[in-house]
Amino acid sequence: MKKLVFSILLASIVLASSVNARTIEIDVQGMTCAFCADSLNRHFHEMKAISKVEVSLKLKKVHLETEANLPKIETIKQTIVNSGFTPINVVIKP
Repeated sequence: MKKLVFSILLASIVLASSVNARTIEIDVQGMTCAFCADSLNRHFHEMKAISKVEVSLKLKKVHLETEANLPKIETIKQTIVNSGFTPINVVIKP
């Protein structure tokens, strides 16, 4: 019985956290090497509202999982610009 209650509680916590999350994919121009990808990765990991960062050098994309409305898209774009790259296309998935 305790396992069932614990499983239900855990599932509700996971579901509640995913409801308040969003996924953002950004095409990035200027990423040419592993150091470029690492730079973006480090900058985004420093942001508290971002729970997951994936940088693909091959696809020239950054994939972020964030809180519902934080950080703002302009902040994300500015982080990319401050890292020395250009954000091209931003796709927000609920």
